Parts: sequence; C-alpha cells; structure tokens
Amino acid sequence: MSDLTDRGMATRRRVLGDAHVSRAEAGKTPLDAPFQALIADAAWGHVWARDTLSLRERSMLTIALLAGLGNDEELAMHIRATARTGASEADVTEALLHVAIYAGIPRANTAFRIARQTFAEMNRETQR
Repeated sequence: MSDLTDRGMATRRRVLGDAHVSRAEAGKTPLDAPFQALIADAAWGHVWARDTLSLRERSMLTIALLAGLGNDEELAMHIRATARTGASEADVTEALLHVAIYAGIPRANTAFRIARQTFAEMNRETQR
C-alpha cells in the first residue's frame, strides 16, 4: 500500500468507523477491488484527508450532495458518520434545507425521512 492509501484508509476509518470499513474490506472481490482502491485513494486519501475543511464541514457538504443527487443508500451511511465527524442533527437540517432550495423539495423530503430514520436508529443503539 502507498502512503496515500494508508492516509485514505485511516481517514475512512475515522469517518465511517472500523466496523463499516472492515465489512467493506472483507467483502471485496476481484471485480470491485480496483474500485475500492480508487475510493481509498481519491475520496479518502485526496479529498477527505485534506486539512482545508474540517470533517464536520466535509460531512455536511457530502450529505447535501448525496441528498441533492438522490444517492439515498450512501446518505444513510454519511448520516451515521456524523457521530464521528462532529456534524450535529441541526447541521444536517441546515444542509438539507439547502438541498430543498437548490436541488428540489422531493429530494430534500426523501433525505429528511432518511435522516429521521437513521438518527432514530442511532439513538436506539446508544440507549442499549
């Protein structure tokens, strides 16, 4: 592995958590291994590891972009990551209000539903 990959994997674990990343790594196949390497290097090593924005800010941007583009499966994962990035429920609300204005009410409506469900699951998990 390169320094970029190491940095990317460390950042990915910091944001998404060890359990998520370990599951993703364990599920790699020869088909998607190059894609997983691309994610580790480009998304996590190049973009998320930069120090120009905080993890909280990157989290909010990512949530808004995923919601605006309708990438709902990834949205729940990044809502869960707010527990590690420092983005609050209020921050998510603000990001999704921007989605409503700039990407449309239906996208924001779906994103708010996903956020409510995901935060409720997270709250139940912490109460156990």
